[in-house]
Amino acid sequence: MWTLVMFDLPTDDDIAKKNYTAFRKRLLTSGYAMMQYSVYMRHHASRENAETHAKRVMKALPPDGEVRILKITDKQFSMMEVFF
Repeated sequence: MWTLVMFDLPTDDDIAKKNYTAFRKRLLTSGYAMMQYSVYMRHHASRENAETHAKRVMKALPPDGEVRILKITDKQFSMMEVFF
């Protein structure tokens, strides 16, 4: 199972920038990889593991931020179309 974390965080002042950086670093240290700007992905061995990590992401979210978490199967992930 794959988890995609998509987020919008303000960066209009120094505190907001620090919160953005801390959130992004938290994703990276939790095993997420940047798929594109503000979209990170991680593979999980099970749905339960994906749920656990989703809860951790929500706890790390800064107060003025917005996050969306999408969980998809390996088969769905493999059908993703990418264009350059």
